[in-house]
Amino acid sequence: MNVLFITSNRLGDAVLSTGLLDYIIQTHPDASITVACGHLPASLFEGVPSLNRVIAFKKQKHHKHWFDLWRQVIGTKWDIVVDLRDSAVSRLICAKQRHIFSKHIDKSQHKVQQIAAVMGLEALPAPCVWVTDVQQKRAKELIPERVPVLAVGPTANWIGKTWAAERFIEVVEFITAPDGILPGARVAVFAAPGEEEDAYKVLNAVPQERQIDVIAKTDPGTAVASLQRCGFYIGNDSGLMHCAAAAGVPTVGLFGPSYPHLYGPWGKHTAFVRTPESFDQLIDFAGYTPQTLDHSLMGSLTTENVISAIKDFWKNHQL
Repeated sequence: MNVLFITSNRLGDAVLSTGLLDYIIQTHPDASITVACGHLPASLFEGVPSLNRVIAFKKQKHHKHWFDLWRQVIGTKWDIVVDLRDSAVSRLICAKQRHIFSKHIDKSQHKVQQIAAVMGLEALPAPCVWVTDVQQKRAKELIPERVPVLAVGPTANWIGKTWAAERFIEVVEFITAPDGILPGARVAVFAAPGEEEDAYKVLNAVPQERQIDVIAKTDPGTAVASLQRCGFYIGNDSGLMHCAAAAGVPTVGLFGPSYPHLYGPWGKHTAFVRTPESFDQLIDFAGYTPQTLDHSLMGSLTTENVISAIKDFWKNHQL
């Protein structure tokens, strides 16, 4: 059985789609899986069971990327095609079953629920991860000791969603204090290339003997394997936050100019805390454009509110 799974070029959306892929794998254990996605999330799928290949493609002018993908998959007779990009490719290849993300899906639901609706599922498939031996080995090099480790994601791909490094430092100090939820824990700071400056502000505030530097040092698949070795995750709304949640790590996400009802971390082991203002309220000022914004919109989210949310979450998580 041949399955083609077309998912996102964005890291967070790709992570949230993994539950549906896992459902296909569990219900069709003999399937040969081909995943098509963007280059950034490609490493997330390298450990997929019964993987045939990952086709990583980059957006091109005049939709040329879809033509390139079509050329790579047209020669196969597909049993199941799942297309979460609503592309022409899935309609122009031979397939016994097609499941396509369409305009008829209720966009007011969480993204996991939207993805489940593509195949008409009532039981929502939780995002999950598969890691390779190579990724696990690298993770052990980065986080070698199985001692309590706090993972921190203090950056994001857009400045508007980035909480101040100084406030992350305060929260890290609370979590790792003698009376905190992970007393004396080592602190692993994660960030993507280009996000080093703010990430190192947080890491360098940690006593050197407790620092773990995972800043611009991994692909997403290896980041997931590293996160699996951590005891707690705190970070901005980002693809890394979804990686932590999918890895099963107790996760608290910080939200401001984004929609937690659509993109909050998924699972009973997750929670989020947001600014008092909604996304729409935060961007309601003269001259706002996402492209020219040069400052964070997370200023009204206080350290006290985040610590309170962490305390409540951890108490309930431990019950």
